[in-house]
Amino acid sequence: MMMKESDIEAIMFAPCGMNCKVCYKHCYHKKPCDGCLKSDRGKPEHCRRCKIKDCVKARDLSYCYACSDYPCKLIKNLENSYKKRYQASLMENSEIVKNQGLEVFMEQQKKKYTCSTCGGVISIHDKACSDCQEKAFPTEKGWV
Repeated sequence: MMMKESDIEAIMFAPCGMNCKVCYKHCYHKKPCDGCLKSDRGKPEHCRRCKIKDCVKARDLSYCYACSDYPCKLIKNLENSYKKRYQASLMENSEIVKNQGLEVFMEQQKKKYTCSTCGGVISIHDKACSDCQEKAFPTEKGWV
């Protein structure tokens, strides 16, 4: 499944601050999930059971950062996990969206997660390209 940087679209920004387009589920599966804001079709089990997704729906919000309780324990736990396991900050992602807008954030994501070798999408979870499967390593100018 060829994925180019143009495939990283705004609808795939999850309430918690995750860009669903850089999830391994999109990078390696022929039937990727619809992302957090759509249906549960194709979602991994941990995403279907996500308490953050349920909380946002119950509060009738689109994004966690719009909540008066932000950052709550659920967000803090997820943030710690993503920083430790993937060297990524979902709270920083949310701050960019809140302060600069979704379009600016998604443009930054395209630059950050586009493979410099083939133009595929780098998975946040294993740092491998969706197309050439090469492992990528972050540099100041992007991935190599």
